[in-house]
Amino acid sequence: MSGKKEISRRTFLNYALMGTGGFLAAGMITPMIRFAIDPLLKHSAGGDKVAVGNADEFGPEPKRIDFKVHTKDGWYESETTMAAWVRKTEEGEILALSPVCKHLGCTVDWNTNPDGTKDQYFCPCHLGRYAINGENILGTPPLKPLDEYEVEVKEGKVYLGKVIPNPRQGVAG
Repeated sequence: MSGKKEISRRTFLNYALMGTGGFLAAGMITPMIRFAIDPLLKHSAGGDKVAVGNADEFGPEPKRIDFKVHTKDGWYESETTMAAWVRKTEEGEILALSPVCKHLGCTVDWNTNPDGTKDQYFCPCHLGRYAINGENILGTPPLKPLDEYEVEVKEGKVYLGKVIPNPRQGVAG
């Protein structure tokens, strides 16, 4: 007696149809999965740095720079206008601060305090003040210093990257 077990035509057709159906289903589902996760597989352009000027354009006085950043969120791409206060420190390094107040998110300006205080950033929302290096001045509403941008100077050009927390703490007012 032989050990082979024969399959019926019905079982064979069942296996063949299930295999064909599985192959066709995989052929339809694979592009859908690829379409759904495609943005995750692509390199994000959001981490790139943007040129904002030549290093010799900046001195010890903060200068407001407006620049555009190309952002991509999944399939949606847009241009976002950003701003920074850029200056050259006493050590010759470029410092770029975010103009967004850490108290309520208002926009700070340089030397516009109505009480005449000079060499400070001023937030008109709740009279917040920051020192020239972004430190929050104690006794005013902001409890944290202004954020700063990642800065890179390459071949005389200043490039700004993403916003990072400012390591400086508040100074006495």
